[in-house]
Amino acid sequence: MNKTRKRHLWWQLPLLLVLIAGTAYVIGQNYYAPYKTCQGNIFGTTYHITYQHSTDLQPQIEAELMRVDSALSMFNSQSVLSLINRNDPKGIPNEMFVEVFRLAQQVSEATDGAFDITVAPLVNLWGFGFKNGQMPSQERVDSILKFVGYKKVRLDNHNRIAKDDPRLMLDCSAIAKGYGVDRVARLLESRSIDNFTVEIGGEVVTRGLSPRHEPWRVGITKPVENDSTEVAGNQTVMTLTNKAMATSGNYRRFYYKNGRRYAHTINPKSGQPVDHSLLSATVMAKNCATADAYATAFMVMGTDKAKAYLASHPELSAYLIYTDKKGQYATWHSPQLSAVFQSSKE
Repeated sequence: MNKTRKRHLWWQLPLLLVLIAGTAYVIGQNYYAPYKTCQGNIFGTTYHITYQHSTDLQPQIEAELMRVDSALSMFNSQSVLSLINRNDPKGIPNEMFVEVFRLAQQVSEATDGAFDITVAPLVNLWGFGFKNGQMPSQERVDSILKFVGYKKVRLDNHNRIAKDDPRLMLDCSAIAKGYGVDRVARLLESRSIDNFTVEIGGEVVTRGLSPRHEPWRVGITKPVENDSTEVAGNQTVMTLTNKAMATSGNYRRFYYKNGRRYAHTINPKSGQPVDHSLLSATVMAKNCATADAYATAFMVMGTDKAKAYLASHPELSAYLIYTDKKGQYATWHSPQLSAVFQSSKE
C-alpha cells in the first residue's frame, strides 16, 4: 500500500469513529427513552396508544385522528363523507377520503362484494325494524337493494364521487377505525419512533418492542353472546410485532325474533342478515385498514368461505371463532399463525 493511500485511510478513521459513536448514542437514547401513553375517545369508541419517545405527542396524535374524523365520520355532519351522502356540492373528497375509498373498492372487488361500504341503508333498515318490532318486508329490502352496491359508485376523473343513484350512501365504519390506526402509526414512524402500539376500538398496529423490551402481546376477546358490554376475557393471546390486526364479530350485536337469531352483519348482495356460525374474525394484514375491511368481509362470508379465501391469499392470516355442530365454541387459525401463538405461551 502506498503512503498516499495510507494517509487517506488515517484521515478517514476519526470520521468513522465519530459516526460509530454517534450511532451508538442515538441507539442508546432510543433504547432508554421513556414509553409514553395516551388515550381518549374517537369514532364512537376509545383509543389507547403507547410509544417510546422523549416528547409528549398526544396533541399531534389527536389532531391526526380529528383529520380522519373530518373525512370519514358519519356522525360529523360536516365531514366529507356526510356531505357526499347529502349530495352537497361542498362534499369534495380529500386525500384521506380518496385513499380509503379506493382501498374499500379494491377489497369489494377482491371479495366479490362481501365487503361493501354502500350497505348502510340496509343496516339501518334492519336495525330500525327490530327496534320498532317489525321485520322488514322483502319488498322493502328489494327497494333498497336498487341503490346498494359498490359498483354503483365511483371516483370520476376529477376525484369527485359519482353515484348511479343519489339515494346511495357510504358508510366507512368498517374500515375507518383501521385507517385511523394506520394514520397514527405513520405519524409515529415519521418521528423515527421504532417501538409503539396503536389501538382504536380493538384494531391494532404494533412496531418494535413493548416497554418490557419484548414483542407486544395482544389478546383476542372471547365471544360473549349478549348485547351488553360484558367482557369474558381473552380467547387467546398472541405476539404481534410489526403487524396490523382487526376484529369483527356478531356476538354482541344481534336480535331475536320468533325464536330466530339475526346477526347485525348484513349481506350486501341479499340484503338479509347473515345466517352462519361464525362469531368473530380477527385478521392480520399489511395495514390495519385492510385487516379491518377483510374482517368484515369474512363475517359476511362465514367460516367455510373465509377459510377457502384465506387458502388462496397468503398475504392475509386470520383467527376465526365459530360454533360447531354441537353449538360449542370452536376456533381455526391460518397455519402461519402457529408460531405466533406458540411464542405467546413461552
